[in-house]
Amino acid sequence: MITSQVFSSIQAIDRSAWNDCFPGALEDWDYYLAVQNAGIEDFTWRYLAVFEDGALVAAAPAFITRYRLDTTVSGPAKRLSERLQRWWPGLLQLPLYAIGSPVAEQCHAGTASHIPAVRRQALLEQLLHLARRDADAQGIGLLAVKDAASQDRQWAASCQAFGLQAMPSLPSALLPVPFGSLDAYLGTLGKSTRKDLRRKLRAPGPRIEWRRNIDDVLPEIMRLYEATLQRSDLQFERLPAPYFTGILQQLGERAACVLYWVDQQLVAFNLVLLDEHRLIDKFFAHDLEISREHNLYFRSWMANVDYCIQHRIALYECGQAGYASKLRLGCSFTGNSLFFQHRNPLLDTLLKGLKYVLRPDRSDPAMAAALSESS
Repeated sequence: MITSQVFSSIQAIDRSAWNDCFPGALEDWDYYLAVQNAGIEDFTWRYLAVFEDGALVAAAPAFITRYRLDTTVSGPAKRLSERLQRWWPGLLQLPLYAIGSPVAEQCHAGTASHIPAVRRQALLEQLLHLARRDADAQGIGLLAVKDAASQDRQWAASCQAFGLQAMPSLPSALLPVPFGSLDAYLGTLGKSTRKDLRRKLRAPGPRIEWRRNIDDVLPEIMRLYEATLQRSDLQFERLPAPYFTGILQQLGERAACVLYWVDQQLVAFNLVLLDEHRLIDKFFAHDLEISREHNLYFRSWMANVDYCIQHRIALYECGQAGYASKLRLGCSFTGNSLFFQHRNPLLDTLLKGLKYVLRPDRSDPAMAAALSESS
């Protein structure tokens, strides 16, 4: 017998059963528990579960928030939306029920390992029906799936069969790392990029320290985070200090914080998740003035690539920002889609029209190029 249920805590779901639905994921049960315990403001967590004869067969994380429709907009369009927001507070905000996570790289809806592929799409549609019922019970009209991987054809087909509209979301940047050395990696880049990076690397660099405990430098970590957040057009959530410490504590050897020091001053940090197969860049923050002098972004990039080479990690997953630089640095891109539907037909029609204005690549040529490569 098939049953479905929504939980407000991931601890209500067996850890191994959840992880069996997402084999090999670094953003697994432990990651979502750390996120849940971090106390991120303005988000309510939901966990969707489908059971067959009492055993978990499909699952997905979800969240509730008030969503700004211009979240993925940048450049002149963002400045215009900010002006509209000042003139008419709340104009661009809607209550949102979304499958996925604001702090996960992609929305993975998972099915248990013993489920045959021919049954997967039907179970994914069960998750969508469960989310719609839960959203209705919360009085929320806008249902979305955030950052569904375009390569997951069954997930996309389930969303479309459910009647959700699709629009491009921020693509994910990937760097395969088959190289035997940094020189071999540099040799794959364009001549001007290669020359520029070698020139930057010849200058004295910061001291790099890999950490799994940051309690003693947490105030400096948060200072750098807040400064970086203020410069970002695309940030969806504001991460509190317990997010950074909780990820390191909960994931153990599968997470690290890379610190960059100039003399005794902490000038940048990079939170990463990692295992023997890949390294995921979760957040990079830096002091802008010192960053320019010491090329901290590129130093961090090369440090991560070198770590992958030294530890034979085959894939560097490097996030959803900075597309112009990542194109130069040899990344490939995988597409993501945002699916949505509003219960109110008039608002749904309006959102269908707005998606052509609000799609993220309209004001960012580099992002448009990345989207083109991922299609």
